[in-house]
Amino acid sequence: MLFAATGMRAVEALSIRIKDLDPQSHHPRLFVRGEFTKTRSDRTIFLTKEVAHQLSSWLDYKYRSRRVCYIGNNGKTVTEYRTPAKNETDLVFSVYQSVENPNPNNLYTELSHFFGKTLDRMGKGDREEGNKSRRQITLHSFRRFVKTTISDLGYQDFSEYFIGHSGSTYWTKKESEKAEIFRKIEPYLTFLNVYELERQGADIQSKIEELEELDQSFGEKDKMKDDAIAHLSDQLMALTARMQDLERRQQ
Repeated sequence: MLFAATGMRAVEALSIRIKDLDPQSHHPRLFVRGEFTKTRSDRTIFLTKEVAHQLSSWLDYKYRSRRVCYIGNNGKTVTEYRTPAKNETDLVFSVYQSVENPNPNNLYTELSHFFGKTLDRMGKGDREEGNKSRRQITLHSFRRFVKTTISDLGYQDFSEYFIGHSGSTYWTKKESEKAEIFRKIEPYLTFLNVYELERQGADIQSKIEELEELDQSFGEKDKMKDDAIAHLSDQLMALTARMQDLERRQQ
């Protein structure tokens, strides 16, 4: 969901630490370290409320207390509850507990592998024609989806900024201005939030009704125009007949 709502590159997402998240602010966001971006520049990404909630839920689950069973020194099974230590520098999507955090690039290899297996189980793992080593759907497909979705809403330049491309004018614009645009596109990057989906559907239905009314208005105007032309034609024919009648009388 994070990929589909942010358009982040996979390694960017896998490099996120707990301290990089700000899911509780008025405008939820996350920070991406420049060492893991293609442009080598730090950047901040707005999060939909849905994704912010999912990330918080994931962290609650990851650091939950869990029952652990092991064989003790006396050879008997020992059962106890343990709660993993939570450090602000922990990688959000690393599930292993170790002294040093895993390398995001190594996590990408594992993520890509299991994503491919998931596609196969769903029956969506078709390969590209002429390149059987590459699937038609990849992690990068989410990035293209976000770029296209925002562009189609009329925010082409903002879409470039949002997915981290250099050259967009939004890199120098005020944070409040960028937040306002994100507020407008947020419903279109929401997937499981029923309220937001209903609001998006209502918005689309409203636009359809407006277009239908506009089309009907044009139709009525066309009919009025046709009626006016027909009326003028009748008047012209009547005037022509009267002139012909006057000419015959003068003869």
